[in-house]
Amino acid sequence: MKAREVKRAKLVAKYAEKRKALKEAGDYAALDKLPKNSSPVRLHNRCSITGRPKGYMRKFGLSRIQFREMASSGLIPGVKKASW
Repeated sequence: MKAREVKRAKLVAKYAEKRKALKEAGDYAALDKLPKNSSPVRLHNRCSITGRPKGYMRKFGLSRIQFREMASSGLIPGVKKASW
């Protein structure tokens, strides 16, 4: 799944300029002929370690599970467990 997501990201980058030009021109027939995976809407944030799509923390690029493990181990600078 991680590899598939990387492939989609490459397609989005490749067709970004062409897609923008076609949108400005209003040529929706030509837009429809571009690959479906070249649409940025189809990208999904995933954990950089496990590839988990849910519970993603955008600031760290990790899922909640990996974030908790790494924070508890002290692997994320500036993050510590709250206690009072």
